[in-house]
Amino acid sequence: MAYYVGVDLGATNVRAVVADGEGTILGQARDRTPRGPTGIAVTEAVLNVVREACDEANIEPKEAVAAGIGAIGPLDLAEGAVENPANLPDTIDRIPLTGPISVLLDTEEVYLHNDTNAGVIGERFHSDRNPDDMVYLTISSGIGAGVCVDGHVLSGWDGNAGEVGHMTLDPNGFMTCGCGHDGHWEGYCSGNNIPDYALELHEEDPVDTVLPVEDPDFSAVDVYEHAGEDEFADYVVSQVAHWNAMGVANIVHAFAPLVIYVGGAVALNNPELVLDPIRERMNEMVMSNIPQIQLTTLGDEVVVEGALASAMTKGTGDRSRLR
Repeated sequence: MAYYVGVDLGATNVRAVVADGEGTILGQARDRTPRGPTGIAVTEAVLNVVREACDEANIEPKEAVAAGIGAIGPLDLAEGAVENPANLPDTIDRIPLTGPISVLLDTEEVYLHNDTNAGVIGERFHSDRNPDDMVYLTISSGIGAGVCVDGHVLSGWDGNAGEVGHMTLDPNGFMTCGCGHDGHWEGYCSGNNIPDYALELHEEDPVDTVLPVEDPDFSAVDVYEHAGEDEFADYVVSQVAHWNAMGVANIVHAFAPLVIYVGGAVALNNPELVLDPIRERMNEMVMSNIPQIQLTTLGDEVVVEGALASAMTKGTGDRSRLR
């Protein structure tokens, strides 16, 4: 029997699953993503969860015939590594992935993708229609998109196509993104940056609010929890919705998808406050066909499911390429 491994390496958690040729998950494991001291610690965490998932599946790692990885970026596909991830400490400059996993599993079939590309592979694989033109957008600790056009998942020569969170939406550069550049979509609307954006807005106009804007633990959760009962929280949510709609309109004009699946913790936990305002603004922002915009069908499993689908379909997510 053939076995396959899927890995999801995020800024917060790392996860691995093992499945059989039918895609039935036989074992899984999860751990927190190390914050250092170097990228090797993250690599070791990935290898450990793969070993644990194999143990739970009652197989040896070398019985797996292929693996898919969905990882935070940016990627260096030639080296099979993550390079200088924006949402991990600066001491983590390089995270080797494909080489160590290839050695552990004793297979050359290890497919590395940006996590959002893994997401679009997962959505395409599990969709009833297996659509050729679609996008998976994540609004989480960061913002990114996996894009499939004419049946081809776009990766770019270095694996970093779809980094839409680093599109410049605000030419005035009011906010600085975690990557160090000004005016990026992610600098306003990611889970990591919403509280910073709220703080900047409050400093411009220090109105009364129940939001704990001066608390070091102030988070995007606070903003959305108080929406509907605090005027300033509503204002922040409205401003974030404006930037989100602008970003999605740019995606529509660039790639003409039939459907945009949206995932990530910010969207999954606040669908009405995140997706509804995007849908409402599309008519006034888009000059072409407006796609269906909906929550991911796979929840927070979308990246690991996509990584697994990649392993099973030679990196594509196309069911016609199932082994």
